[in-house]
Amino acid sequence: MSEHQTRTQNGGPMGGPASGPPMGGGEKAKDFQGTWGKLIRYCKGYMPVIITALVIAALGTLLQIIGPDQLKNMTNEITKGLPALINGVPVSGAIDFNAVFNIGMLLVCFYAASGIFSFAENFIMATVTAKISKSMRTDIAKKINKLPLKYFDKTSYGDVISRVTNDVDAIGQTLNQSLDNLVRAVTMFVGSLIMMFYNSWILALVAIGSTLIGFVLMALIMSKSQKYFTVQQQGLGDINGHIEEIYSGHNVVKAYNGGSKAKKTFEEINTSLYDSGWKSQFMSGMMMPIMGFIGNFGYVAVCVVGAALAMKGTISFGVIVAFMIYIRLFTQPLSQLAQSMQQLQRTAAASERVFEFFAEEELAGESQQLKKLENVKGHVEFQNVHFGYEKDKTIINNFSAQIRAGQKVAIVGPTGAGKTTMVNLLMRFYEIDSGEIRIDGIPISHVSRENVHDQFCMVLQDTWLFEGTIKENIIYNKQGVTDEEVIAACKSVGIHHFIRTLPQGYDTILNDKANLSAGQKQLVTIARAIIQNSPLLILDEATSSVDTRTERLVQDAMNKLTQDRTSFVIAHRLSTIKDADLILVMKDGDIIESGDHEELLGKGGFYAELYNSQFEQAS
Repeated sequence: MSEHQTRTQNGGPMGGPASGPPMGGGEKAKDFQGTWGKLIRYCKGYMPVIITALVIAALGTLLQIIGPDQLKNMTNEITKGLPALINGVPVSGAIDFNAVFNIGMLLVCFYAASGIFSFAENFIMATVTAKISKSMRTDIAKKINKLPLKYFDKTSYGDVISRVTNDVDAIGQTLNQSLDNLVRAVTMFVGSLIMMFYNSWILALVAIGSTLIGFVLMALIMSKSQKYFTVQQQGLGDINGHIEEIYSGHNVVKAYNGGSKAKKTFEEINTSLYDSGWKSQFMSGMMMPIMGFIGNFGYVAVCVVGAALAMKGTISFGVIVAFMIYIRLFTQPLSQLAQSMQQLQRTAAASERVFEFFAEEELAGESQQLKKLENVKGHVEFQNVHFGYEKDKTIINNFSAQIRAGQKVAIVGPTGAGKTTMVNLLMRFYEIDSGEIRIDGIPISHVSRENVHDQFCMVLQDTWLFEGTIKENIIYNKQGVTDEEVIAACKSVGIHHFIRTLPQGYDTILNDKANLSAGQKQLVTIARAIIQNSPLLILDEATSSVDTRTERLVQDAMNKLTQDRTSFVIAHRLSTIKDADLILVMKDGDIIESGDHEELLGKGGFYAELYNSQFEQAS
């Protein structure tokens, strides 16, 4: 999850570098330069604006760097007018207030202009990065719609969501904050270094030497404490995982008297976490006082050496004043540079994931699919179909079948036989390796996928309902549906009465608070299929997650749904498909038997074996 990085213009105490616990190493990109090259090319339309904003940020920083030099001049003007001892008698000089006022006004203009530049740069970068993030999310959404289902077979949904949210956020955040912070830090570091050597090379070396000691100490502490932070993060993951595991299975732990062992494991992880947490926090806590001391030491060194040089007349008193500020300006960018480089690494890793996603193979284009399925009757033909999720692993071998319009076809077989795969091929969720699938004589490879999908309504094992009203869930993506049609569909599946008992009826919002049983949710999806009213129907294990009584209700609703349309039913409970016109028995990707229920039982083959084994289990 991306962390919000705040802009800081202040260093540590007394001008020492900003301190705190070292940030985690984070994920690193495999190709840092190549990935940033891709990101720059992706943002090329915005690059002129981004470069302009970064130039503005650099100009604003330069005005801040010039400020201490003008303070030097102001100090020298005031010093000229201070009382001086001549022959032991104090003689008052005359302070040139006009010169002091002019320098003061010039400083006000510099700092005001710097503030305006900062505001303009912030506004530009916030606007541009928001547009880039929006564009990137849009492109990811378009890419998702072009990806074949096999991509999601090998990639978790959580990973895809992470690319849309976390990775894009990380990219936008870096473009918005880390880039300009990097430019500011580099400009501040180089500019203050130049100005220090311009005013006094001796004091510049003193300032650099004193602060260098601090950063060497900080690097040593970070190198020692980093391993403890790593162990601490690992310990946090272990203890969270242990607690979640134990309390999610709390009943099992209690039943098997595993509480003592779980407690012992918890104590071991907790002790290790305490040890690494104490050491990491103690060592990172040392950085603040050490860097505070080094910052103060730098001031002391500059003041002592500066006083000696001023007494010799090598420098003016104003130079010492300027150096007090330049020390802070010099040390501040170093910690910012470290943080910015870390953010650039993190962004490169996030960008790499996004561009890997963009590079995934897409579905073949459909510009050549000129045919269209219209007024479909429901004749379906599988002709010598071969298919494998991997090119060298065929799981559907020479599948052929003829289904007449209006038939109810059941596809049965053991797990892994290829039942659901056949349905996925029928709907063109996957492309077959060879052979042909025809609907009303037209090969589905000659029409668009969207046109193929329009010919089907589906009721699946996992009921998918989105957050919205019951009516919206039933109508889903169907235009011109009247309330009367929705009510009629619900009456036909036997759920109308239940919906009427809800406080808002058909306008009841379905969310986590809506108390619908698994069977009622299934009936809603069947009503959705009735509203869709497509000529072809797919029922995939639609009754496997409901009890026997609810199964009868769902089964009655599905029987009404299958009337006058070609339907494909996948079911493990063979008792639910006795009335099928045609039963296709699959095993290892092939149809080994076909016929109706009585014919297949009479053959005494594989189907009869499956059916009898389920009957024996039920009895």
